[in-house]
Amino acid sequence: MIAAQLVPTPVGPLALLSRAEVLVAAGFTADPKEMFVRLTPALQSEGLDVVDNLGPASEAVRAYLAGDLAALDAIPVSQPGTPTRQRLHEALREVKAGTTVSYAELAVRAGLPKTAARAAGSACAQNLIAPFVPCHRVLPSGGGYGGYYYGVPVKEWLIAHESGGITNP
Repeated sequence: MIAAQLVPTPVGPLALLSRAEVLVAAGFTADPKEMFVRLTPALQSEGLDVVDNLGPASEAVRAYLAGDLAALDAIPVSQPGTPTRQRLHEALREVKAGTTVSYAELAVRAGLPKTAARAAGSACAQNLIAPFVPCHRVLPSGGGYGGYYYGVPVKEWLIAHESGGITNP
């Protein structure tokens, strides 16, 4: 069974979906089913159960919001993808809070040629576990914020929070 919990954040609810204490999806939505339908058919076949507390994952979100910016890093995650996409997602998890990289730099960090910036962009677009796999920390080399699956205002807030521009009670 896939367990889901909604955790409130300053930019709206964050749906967390977990299987055996491994996060398989997370996203800024009030409806966990929006994340559930993006999972593989095999995971969907296990069903969805909304719970009050996912334990470590929800505690990590609360700690992150309270200022422990490394709290999300300790949560195990798993999502499908080609070996290239897996390398890019691993490289994303190594981008520290408070810093950003370009798509081209992410590709280099993943051990891919610079021409793989498009692959980096695709990996970010297909990321199922935001902000634990922090695709919000990737910015276009030409400036600006670029896109974000959950909207640019959420990306802007996450970057500001991580750079100390926002304090939470």
